[in-house]
Order: sequence, then C-alpha cells, then structure tokens
Amino acid sequence: MYVIEDKGGAIALMLASLLFLGTWPAVLTLLERRGRLPQHTYLDYSLTNLLAAVLIALTFGQLGDSKDGMPNFFTQLSQDNWPSVLFAMAGGVVLSVGNLSTQYAWAYVGLSVTEVISSSMVVVIGTTLNYFLDNRINKAEILFPGVACFLVAVILGSAVHASNAADNEEKLNASNKLGANGSVEPSKEVLDKDAPKDLENGSSGTKHVAKTEAGTAEYLIELEERRSIKVFGSSTFIGLSIVFFSGVCFSLFSPAFNLATNDQWHTLKDGVPHLVVYTAFFYFSISCFVIGIGLNIIFLYRPMAGVPKSSFKAYLNDWNGRQWALLAGLLCGFGNGFQFMGGQAAGYAAADAVQALPLVSTFWGILLFGEYRKSSRKTYILLGFMLFMFVAAVATLMASSGHRSTK
Repeated sequence: MYVIEDKGGAIALMLASLLFLGTWPAVLTLLERRGRLPQHTYLDYSLTNLLAAVLIALTFGQLGDSKDGMPNFFTQLSQDNWPSVLFAMAGGVVLSVGNLSTQYAWAYVGLSVTEVISSSMVVVIGTTLNYFLDNRINKAEILFPGVACFLVAVILGSAVHASNAADNEEKLNASNKLGANGSVEPSKEVLDKDAPKDLENGSSGTKHVAKTEAGTAEYLIELEERRSIKVFGSSTFIGLSIVFFSGVCFSLFSPAFNLATNDQWHTLKDGVPHLVVYTAFFYFSISCFVIGIGLNIIFLYRPMAGVPKSSFKAYLNDWNGRQWALLAGLLCGFGNGFQFMGGQAAGYAAADAVQALPLVSTFWGILLFGEYRKSSRKTYILLGFMLFMFVAAVATLMASSGHRSTK
C-alpha cells in the first residue's frame, strides 16, 4: 500500500486537489448555461466519480506490501470494520447531497459566491472539528489565523456578489429590460425559446444570432434564455438557502471521513486495523454514487427548480456535452481522493485548505463566463481583496500541517 511519508508530498496532493475541486464546478456550470438538463449532467458525473475511487483503490491501495495495522485494499474488504465503513458512507451521503444542491445554487447565486459561502462553512465548522478529532496535530497558532483569513474573504465575497448584482440590475434598467416584478423583456436578438438549441454555442440551428459581449444587458438576457435553470425573477432567499444547506453538508463529510480512517471514538473491535484512506474512500464513493444516481433518476420525472421533465431514455440519448460531465466526475473524484490522502498524512484540518477552491472557480468564472465583466470599480477592488485573502488563507492552512504517525 502506498503511504505518503513526507510533508512535501502531502502539500503536492492538496494543491492538485485544489485545482481539480475548483475546476469541476466550472465544467458543470458551463453545461447548465448551454442548456443541458442538470439531471442528465449529474448522472454522467456520478459514473466517473465512482470510477476515480475504484482506480485509486486498485492502484494506490494495492501498491506495495501490507504494513502492520495498514493492510492493502483487498485485505480490508473482508475485515470486521463496519463501524468505520458506516462513517465513510455517511460522509459520502452528505457530500453527494451537498454537490447536488450546489448544482442548482450555481445558477441562482453564481459560481463564485456559491463556492465562497459553502467553502467558508467547511472551514468554520469542518476544519474546527477536524482539528480536535486529529488530537490537535496542526499548529493552532497558524491554523486559526488561516481560518480568520477565510472569514474575511467570505465577507468580501458577499460584498462582491452584492456589488455585482447591483451592477447587473443597473445594466438592465439602463437598457429598459427590467420589469417591475424582476422579469425581463426578451431581446430582439434572443432566439425563440421553442427553437432547437445548439449546446456548443447556445444558438438555434436554423437562426443566426450575433454574439453578444459578456457583461452587457443583452448578454445577461441571452444567457437566461438558453440556460436550463431559469433564475430571473426568483427570490434571493431560495438561492441562498440552497447554498447554506450545501455548506452544512460539505462541513460534515471531511470529519466523517476522519472518523472512518482514525477511529477516534474507538468503535472498532480490538485488533481490527483502522480503515486505510483508500478503502474508506471506496466506501465513501459507493454511497455518493447510490445517492446521486437514485435522486437524479427521481428528478428526471419530478424535477426541481422549474427544470423540464425528462426520462431515462432521454438521458441515454443525450450526448450533448456528456464528455464534459464525465470529465467533471473524474476531476471531483480524484480531487476528493487526493484531499483525503493529504489529510491522512498531514492532518485533515490542514487538508481543508483545498476549500480555497473559490480561487480556482473564480478564475474559471471570469475566463469562461465573463463574470464581473463591465462591472464597477468598486466590484473590481472588492474582488481583488477577496482573492488576496484566499491566497493568504490557503497558505496559512497548509503551513499549519503536521505529520500523522503511522506507527
């Protein structure tokens, strides 16, 4: 079994995890903005998310000889370790529900602010729990200033969202597109809703529409027309409620995984080895898969948030953007796996530094979706300070990492 022996290896895994976990939300957001149904996307994502866990278990989990108290993956499958298995699966349940929730929150609240709020809740709740579960393996004098940096970034992120929302409303008002009830008047350049959509460019296959410039009122309206989740005129409370619900779920999955691999509550029988990180991640991903597949098959026929109904046959025939959804599942699966591997070596509180993933998500939001394009100077200043605080947060959380003894 492969074991990380040095702090540098743990940090490298956490950096890779940060990149992967910050990128897959952008991929799913891109598909939703191109009109692909979120139920179809999440079903594809769930398949490769499980595949990543299986690959990690069969490679890292079987690499090398078993060590005392650290058996290989196949050896652990037959051991009496069900209390730890249940902790791992509980973590998978809350993560799957959290990921599913954020898929809708990205549409209502936006990619950047959703990741900021949910990540901050993970840091405040999850990192604090992990610090005590890990018997204070991390340096508190460094760890908690990092948590404070995260909280400052959260406040700045909320201010960025409020400022950008005001900018967008001003654009729509200036273009006489915003109605009294929050609805918008269709642009003459926007396609007929009943026309078939081209998911690659968001336009009809029979009509040509001039590409609008990101950040303009026309762009905002055209985006609303082609996306699968309609958000104009919706209550802000709905979106924020989804974000906070997902944040609570995310804050619990890492402590549950920590309990699964380290058995701080002494639920295993004497002589039974702790679950190694690879076995725990396998069970964790199994429950993620079951919940994700089960709920989204239900949502095909009873959709949420005004999304159109679908069917399992329609899902199987929907190949538009499927490759991107499958890629997102791999990115998330390997991102979570690397986070847990780094956490087992350096402490799960330090591994929660990957919750600085809004740094990456914000980058993709600006590059791919034109977020904050043509915004006010106030918005740009707040955005810059927010990103600076996230850099400080991830640096301090990583610097707090200790080293868990494997003896």
